Amino acid sequence: MCGDMVLDRTWLLGVGEAERVALGRTIQYMPPDGWENESPAPGWRNRDLLAHLASAEVAFAAILGEEAPSEVEEYAKSLPKGDAFTTSGFTEWAIARRAEQGPVALALDWGKAADLLLSRASKITEEDWRDKVMSSLAGELKVGYLVQFRVWEWYMHGEDLRAGGQLPPRLEHPPVFASCDLAIRMIPFALEVAGLSFPGKSVQVDLTGVGEGTWHQGLERGKRPDEGSKPDAYIRGHGYAFALVAGKRADVDVCLYDGLLNVGGDTDLAEQVLRNLRVFQ
Repeated sequence: MCGDMVLDRTWLLGVGEAERVALGRTIQYMPPDGWENESPAPGWRNRDLLAHLASAEVAFAAILGEEAPSEVEEYAKSLPKGDAFTTSGFTEWAIARRAEQGPVALALDWGKAADLLLSRASKITEEDWRDKVMSSLAGELKVGYLVQFRVWEWYMHGEDLRAGGQLPPRLEHPPVFASCDLAIRMIPFALEVAGLSFPGKSVQVDLTGVGEGTWHQGLERGKRPDEGSKPDAYIRGHGYAFALVAGKRADVDVCLYDGLLNVGGDTDLAEQVLRNLRVFQ
């Protein structure tokens, strides 16, 4: 799904631990009457986001422990004959079955599973971190990317909860950088999903502020740009805005109009990349 390079294991585990704590604080600061408010995710209340995180973490912790995710299997067995398993279907089913659980119980379920996931991730060898591929709710992922995906989801849903609880954004470099990095490395996959193909082309992404960094990413799966080669397209702007666009929390046209993101070189190609960014199946 992603490119060959993965983020440093020790660094990403540290970011994961910090995000686990930060999301716990966000949950703690949510006003008690805010859990029933609509979240930025259409059709979901704030408490539904928490239920989604709880179910996802239990499943991902099991996957990292090479155990069968029992709740996922239960959902698969519940499907009428002929109905296909979908991640979105599982998510809605898992949220519905937690409808009677209060925010405290949901938060405890998520926190215990997140702790287990990080504990299991810390025992993974450097070789497996780079090379081992596991089947997950997000598709086939290398172990390092699986952990990075969880960091992205903890941060992005934390921002959803903060917005839903009328709390200010949490602008911190490590989780935004990890989110942008994952979205950039997934560009070839994202373009394939959209039915687009740009053989031999590449894009350079230059981000500033929180999440700042520079990437030169090929647009074909498994193809890296030659060292010293010139990108065909450029995307420049604020790291936080890029992360929100990748997470479908911000509109590309608004970010371009406001100057939060800018495109150069082959601008049509750069905009195609921006409009198809994704960090999930």
